[in-house]
Amino acid sequence: MSDEAVHVVVLICYLIAMLAIGFYFYRKNKSQSDYFLGGRNLNVFVTSMSAEASDMSGWLMMGLPGAAFLLTKNNSLAQAVWTSIGLTVGSYINWLIIAKRLRIYSDFNNSITIPTYFENRFHDRTHLLRMLSAVFIVVFFLVYTAAQFSAGAKLFTSVFGLNYQTALIVGAVVIISYTFLGGFLAVCWTDLIQGSMMFVALIALPIIAIAKMGGTVKTFDLVASITKIPGGLGFHEWTGIGSLSVLGILSLLAWGLGYMGQPHILVRFMGIQHAKDIKVARRIAIVWVVLSLCAALMIGVVGRAYLSSILPASQIHHLDAEKVFIYMVQYMLKGPGAAIIAGLLLTVILAAIMSTADSQLLVTSSAVSEDLCRQIFPSINEKKLVWISRGTVIIVAVIALFLASDPNSSVLNIVSYAWAGFGAAFGPAILLSLYWKRMNWQGALAGILSGGIVTIAWKNLIRPHFDLYELLPAFVVSTVCIVVVSLLTPKPTKSVENDFEEYTRLNREN
Repeated sequence: MSDEAVHVVVLICYLIAMLAIGFYFYRKNKSQSDYFLGGRNLNVFVTSMSAEASDMSGWLMMGLPGAAFLLTKNNSLAQAVWTSIGLTVGSYINWLIIAKRLRIYSDFNNSITIPTYFENRFHDRTHLLRMLSAVFIVVFFLVYTAAQFSAGAKLFTSVFGLNYQTALIVGAVVIISYTFLGGFLAVCWTDLIQGSMMFVALIALPIIAIAKMGGTVKTFDLVASITKIPGGLGFHEWTGIGSLSVLGILSLLAWGLGYMGQPHILVRFMGIQHAKDIKVARRIAIVWVVLSLCAALMIGVVGRAYLSSILPASQIHHLDAEKVFIYMVQYMLKGPGAAIIAGLLLTVILAAIMSTADSQLLVTSSAVSEDLCRQIFPSINEKKLVWISRGTVIIVAVIALFLASDPNSSVLNIVSYAWAGFGAAFGPAILLSLYWKRMNWQGALAGILSGGIVTIAWKNLIRPHFDLYELLPAFVVSTVCIVVVSLLTPKPTKSVENDFEEYTRLNREN
């Protein structure tokens, strides 16, 4: 059996296993709460791994290593490093100041989605908060999910020689299937498996490559010869200090701000079994994040050295940088035994893609069924809503497939746009709603609206002329709008203030 055939067999076995999990949890979903939050019954390990696997999508296996692969070209390696630092700090802060409070408040006011949380938090009888939040979720997750499908198609194209459009459909069908069937629990348990696979693969691949090149010293000597820098990559090359502007570094660090507004991550906090479990989950999650990001950077750097040692320079320049993980596996692991390992490692890329896409599809379906359809048809029963949710999964996936139809699209660029949209629209609103008693629904509405609009406007009108990541200005504008509008409009009602005081008491007790 050829290596390619072995890869196919391994991939098929993996896909069957994911579908089996979907079927297993299909019969456990009796209500909207079950389908979207798993009855708030996730254990510590599943919560932490699912949150991070949902967070670190195909860009961790392709986009980030691809940036590091370019080394010093346009300060690409330094940009990847600062982005990773921003994400690490942002992830930790999100777990530290958001996770526990959101779990307590969303349970206290019986909210199973982020839009519902906003409505219940401020007793918004206009339903504007809920409807607007749902619309932004649908818009930005269409873009985000498209990025995952694009990454999956690139994998299938490179490994199996499939046409890009065919590859898009093949990858999407499996993701749609188990999300459609199993809901939140299926998504979280598959994320646990996928996150574990990602972690092992990210750590193992650069170690294998360094061993094949004769050790760390020889590897980085080769990197030095590629970059033509005496002594190899130093502090300047890793950080870009002296060549990257302060504004450029702040722009890269701003990725960390996005965590506070990512619905597919926030719902993991809402679904954990006990608020007191957050601390342990945070420790597991941050260890995973730090090691995974460091390993992804090393894959790019070590991969450039390894591929340069076996391929002519002319060929290196024509490689797709975002496929460095795939190239390394294909060239390093050949033969009957190694082919199985190679198949597993290649499957990991699909796992990374699936772990994010499934979460995004589920959150989008919840926005449509729970936050839009329930408002339009208030008397609709739970069973019909669950099936509307499942139907939405299919519809959203089809639209995302259309958006991902360009084979030349950059996974990292697409992700950065959607990440900024959620971070700016929801991040300040979530943060201030958990800490500021004086905030009202008018302020929340202004923050969500301004954050989303500024993201879109900055990306399309300003950034082509002024290279500052849209998340940073949009986040600031959203925060200012929340504070100013809240102070200029009537203070929250007594019932809203009483709820906040009770939630504060519960937070102290937990």
